[in-house]
Amino acid sequence: MTTTELLWDALAKVALILAFISLNALFLIWAERKVSGFIQRRLGPVRVGRPHGFLQTIADVIKLLSKEDVVPGPADRLLFILAPVVFFLPAVLVYVVVPIGPRAVISDLNIGILYVIAVTSVGVLSIFMAGWGSNNKWALLGSMRAAAALIAYEVPVVLSVIGVIMLAGSLSLQDVIRAQDGLWFILLQPLGFMVYIIGSLAELSRIPFDLNEAESELVAGFNVEYSGLRWALFFLVEYSNIVVVSAVGTALFLGGWRGPFLPPVVWFLLKTYLLVFVIMWIRWTLPRLRIDQLTGLAWKFLIPVALVNIGITGLILL
Repeated sequence: MTTTELLWDALAKVALILAFISLNALFLIWAERKVSGFIQRRLGPVRVGRPHGFLQTIADVIKLLSKEDVVPGPADRLLFILAPVVFFLPAVLVYVVVPIGPRAVISDLNIGILYVIAVTSVGVLSIFMAGWGSNNKWALLGSMRAAAALIAYEVPVVLSVIGVIMLAGSLSLQDVIRAQDGLWFILLQPLGFMVYIIGSLAELSRIPFDLNEAESELVAGFNVEYSGLRWALFFLVEYSNIVVVSAVGTALFLGGWRGPFLPPVVWFLLKTYLLVFVIMWIRWTLPRLRIDQLTGLAWKFLIPVALVNIGITGLILL
């Protein structure tokens, strides 16, 4: 392919990812409102777009985009403007290695798992940029909590996937899925799956680990000064990351696109959105933890369990 063809191909893939992220966010915002309403015995959206209020999210998006985009006077303008962009880029880049079918992957990197871990870790940098650049004490406290939480959840999440890597003998997500022919790794790695889900909830900053926002304590945390399109980017990435965590979990533990009868892409999406539902279910069921409880959970429980899982996996391989 010529340079021009390669450029157009890359632009087409980026456009496809952006379209998926946008449509996915619209669907998940509506779905979470309905799920939370069902769990807490409320109606959720019902009026705009009857019978299930499916147009409510679109109305909210139009309202949000029509709001004035304000930059506070005391803020560090450069950091304040760059933070949402830096937050958004990893959400796009991580889809490069997510395999939704045997050949449906943008780039099957032989270090795909390391790539996902590295790219998703950049989000904390943008959160700290937003907190510092806002020149607001609540935003700064929220960003500092995010940095503290990184130390808590990152190590268990990395350890939780080592058992999968040992069983598959590869860092490629496609190779991991192929290694689950006939037996999903969740059956061989139940402890690793549990640690992955708990650590991922902390990485997503979802209840019970939404410490960097914590509306009842920090107003809205690191994004308290944002409005309009910049705030929408933070919100968009939050729901994109939910799908990324679920998709990677599907590839690592649930056999990825493997399954009988239905097309591989359908199986992958069904498993992914099942994990998305579980994440929503947990949010609307459990209360928020304190930051010391999160660090204690990670260092006193998740890390020992992940190390035990690695030891058991080693014994199985021997």
